[in-house]
Amino acid sequence: MGLKMSSYESANLNITATGENEAIQHLKQAIFAGKPWYIALLEAIGLWTCSEENHNGYCYRYLIDGEAFDWLLLAERLCMEVAEHIPEEELTDLLFFGRLPEDVSDDEFREIIGSAKYQAHLNYVYGVTIEKFIVLAVEEEIEKERQCYVFSDDVESVVDSYQRIYGADQTQLLRWFREEKGYAKTKRMSVSELQEFTYWLFKYRLRNCDKARVASDTRKGLEYFRRQKQAGDQ
Repeated sequence: MGLKMSSYESANLNITATGENEAIQHLKQAIFAGKPWYIALLEAIGLWTCSEENHNGYCYRYLIDGEAFDWLLLAERLCMEVAEHIPEEELTDLLFFGRLPEDVSDDEFREIIGSAKYQAHLNYVYGVTIEKFIVLAVEEEIEKERQCYVFSDDVESVVDSYQRIYGADQTQLLRWFREEKGYAKTKRMSVSELQEFTYWLFKYRLRNCDKARVASDTRKGLEYFRRQKQAGDQ
């Protein structure tokens, strides 16, 4: 896909080549040169340096707890710089389903964005994405158990998903998390705080739960994730 230089104002071509501005400049110039937009995007992600920023009134936190990299959030931020040059369907597939227009192998992905970001990406996959699916998988288990108890008085004995996975209910876990992080106790939770809480739960589970149970629950989350992905691909 080739673009004419005139499609951007000349001011956009004189961005200081440092940090995030270097990444944005590279993204635009690579697309100008005819490189596939998604490869240019991954290269720009590799050049990006800041872990969070405020942009257009929104706080973007790309690195959770200094360890887990949300590359799709950064992709969203960068794509807004060149959105008019990305086919709408392809942009939707990326931002809503995490799908690139063409397959990029794990090795290629790591090579383009860099080993450090790739490792942090894996931390996010297991510590945030799969952790969420563990909760969903266990909720599904509990719902099936509740159906078995529909004609009995034993339904109250079925604990909630957080109690079963982490040994404490969600309210208690959230209180511990906020106390540890020094966050205010409020009824509302931002998206970034929810992501950080989920990653905290992942590390809490690794520290405090039986290793065999940790492995079993992780397998449940991975299997649930695969099922949902297959359903979405159909």
